[in-house]
Amino acid sequence: MALQAKHLTRLVAFGLLAIVVVSAGLYWMLKPQPQPAQVIYGSGRIEADEVRIAVELPGRLLENAAVEGQNLATGQLVARLDPNDYVLEANRAEAHQAAAQRAAAQLVPQISLARHHARTARTDLRRFEALSGEGAVSAREVDFQRNANRAAIDEVRILQEQQARAEAEADVAAENLALARLQLNKTRIFAPISGAVLERLVEPGEVLAAGQAVAVVANLSRVRLKLFVSERDLGKVRLGAVARLRVDAFPERFFTAKVARIDAQAQFTPRDIHMEDERSRTVYGVTLEADNPDGLLKPGMPADAWILWDKRAGWPARLTVPE
Repeated sequence: MALQAKHLTRLVAFGLLAIVVVSAGLYWMLKPQPQPAQVIYGSGRIEADEVRIAVELPGRLLENAAVEGQNLATGQLVARLDPNDYVLEANRAEAHQAAAQRAAAQLVPQISLARHHARTARTDLRRFEALSGEGAVSAREVDFQRNANRAAIDEVRILQEQQARAEAEADVAAENLALARLQLNKTRIFAPISGAVLERLVEPGEVLAAGQAVAVVANLSRVRLKLFVSERDLGKVRLGAVARLRVDAFPERFFTAKVARIDAQAQFTPRDIHMEDERSRTVYGVTLEADNPDGLLKPGMPADAWILWDKRAGWPARLTVPE
């Protein structure tokens, strides 16, 4: 009986020992691995250069060619406004310009004739003044010629002023016509950059105000990721340092990036960090840039990033997210 009890005790002891060994092994296998010393980890969301394509003029939208998810090329027609009002304005300005030019042109022969009359009046006045000195004509006749000469000069001046006004009106009309044509051209809205359409904001038939956007386009060929590092790690980060990105959509793929900017001013950890002690720390923003020729990285995607600050150590065999 005592032998059986002793044997049972040994079994229990061996069982407990096996449990301890297995538990220790599982702990060492599953415990969070420390981050490799040569890399700095951070996370954030993918960003891209976004452009809001907007109308410069008010009007009713006739067409919006922006389709979410599709690409637009630089200079491609995106939207059209109803041009009728602007066509009428251009026609009105063109008619005004033509009328002013005709008025100015009609004054040219009149001014030429008036100048001829003024020369004749000046010649007659000089002749009568010479005859008056000889007593051949009366002072009254000389005064008459003097008044005629003055009237001829005034006629030239008046016609020249009318011509100047007509030419000024023609110049103003030309500027109005140029403006009207420019506005007419602006009823067609073209893509300022190449990129993917993120949002289609308005539909045909809507009346738009000047400056209202019709679509949002992003250049996805190059994207950014802003992460935050502690002051302790800031001294390790250098512009141009290589980095790797990973997003949930492609968990087995790393995207190559590099450090493009380092903030010069510290800030508190962003509020999306939920631990209160972490929010109270000051950090520095570091912006990574990555080529994205296939457009796989989309704005808003959460991403993990690792910066290799120690080139001599090289990339570790495995990159992990800190627990």
